[in-house]
Amino acid sequence: MDALEILTDLENVIPYFQPIFSADERRVIAYEVLGRYRTAGNVISLGPFFLDDQIPEEYKYEVDLLLVQKALELALGLDDDVSIYLNRDADLLMYRHGEPFLQELLNFEKRGFKLSRIVLEISEGKYKGDLDQVDHLLQYYRTYGIKMAITSVDSDTNYFERIGQLNPEIIKINLQALKSTATATNFTDVLFSLSLLARKIGATLLFENIEMSYQLQFAWKNGGRYYQGYYLHSPTAEFVERDLLKDRLKEKFHDFIAYEKKKLEAIYTAAEYFQTKVQDIVMKNKKASYGELLLSLTKEMDQIAFRMYVCDEDGFQRSANIYKGKNGWFTQEEYIQKNWSWRPYFLENIIKMRNEKKGILSDVYSDIETGETIRTFSFPLNGNDFLFIDITYQYLFEHDQLL
Repeated sequence: MDALEILTDLENVIPYFQPIFSADERRVIAYEVLGRYRTAGNVISLGPFFLDDQIPEEYKYEVDLLLVQKALELALGLDDDVSIYLNRDADLLMYRHGEPFLQELLNFEKRGFKLSRIVLEISEGKYKGDLDQVDHLLQYYRTYGIKMAITSVDSDTNYFERIGQLNPEIIKINLQALKSTATATNFTDVLFSLSLLARKIGATLLFENIEMSYQLQFAWKNGGRYYQGYYLHSPTAEFVERDLLKDRLKEKFHDFIAYEKKKLEAIYTAAEYFQTKVQDIVMKNKKASYGELLLSLTKEMDQIAFRMYVCDEDGFQRSANIYKGKNGWFTQEEYIQKNWSWRPYFLENIIKMRNEKKGILSDVYSDIETGETIRTFSFPLNGNDFLFIDITYQYLFEHDQLL
């Protein structure tokens, strides 16, 4: 992209706006500003211009500031509850210590545009400077009400550490990874951790690059409050009607809710089935040793489980593992007295089982030893000891509502 051509034709540097929709209101709650350059009969993205390391920072800043001015000039006519998202990489952010940019925003504040409506999307991927200075500047901006969003996971950046340091109001998640089956599973696991972190720090999840219905459903299911992408609406030179997708999103969410309810009902039914089945076997083996009980369970649950054992209330294993290998069930004596209290939700589930006097079917997770996707059914044997039955992926696959 010819930088001089753009700099000598700034009149044709224009902002485009991609709407951001909310789950709770099902309407546009913000617009992200994207840079475009208008040529004869065509409009092209300015992304390559801003990413070109050969173009001096002062040129990039001049073009970016013009985009901000034009965008906010148009945004003056928006409702007061609509936010404007501005992309800032760290180099652009630190240009002249961030003062000229802030002064431009303050000029618009004098004209009635509240700075609490500004969200800065921060990207630090190529930044070589002192991140502490970036943090100080962002905290300074915050005193004016400006909000922060972290926009991407960069290989050179400790993403989770930066989230903890910046404490952003918005965490933006790119759904491109869902297109690849190779990365989708790992992406889901990372996202689960990210959603827990967001909840802890009070941040909102915004999912971008939603291009298909299943991605919207994924975003909805994984705690996304805000959505953005071509499936919803492409960037345009004008602001779209805020209620444009209100009815369509209501229908979509209704479908998602119905599907999720059906799945939850299936999980509840499975838990009840395991409760009845295991309770019956335990009652028939009331006087048996734990070894004998586990042996009886293998006969009844041969096509369901692949590992079973008993732990006490503190997580110490009271029995050996009984494990199903290629040649059938066998005993793993080395697991006696191993402790599992460090596992997430272990003690919480123990207390729940003790108080409710019934079993619990876990969520889906990856088994540490096999790497397979499994669930675990836990069952209270008495006030002190608890039975754990690991359900095979094959069984979950055959009852796909459990996956």
